[in-house]
Amino acid sequence: MQRLTKSTNRKVFGVCGGLGEYFGVDPAWVRIGVVVLTLLGIGSPILIYLVMALVMPEA
Repeated sequence: MQRLTKSTNRKVFGVCGGLGEYFGVDPAWVRIGVVVLTLLGIGSPILIYLVMALVMPEA
């Protein structure tokens, strides 16, 4: 069973890399999605990212 963990392919905290590895997509797409959602003001992706950075275990 696959676990959601922070990635070693990290730019800041490894959250986007971990999500990309978990869902089987390139982490760059996840990073682009976070930036687009932030620019469009949809939800609060920065707050969600920071919470996940604190909660997600290391790889």
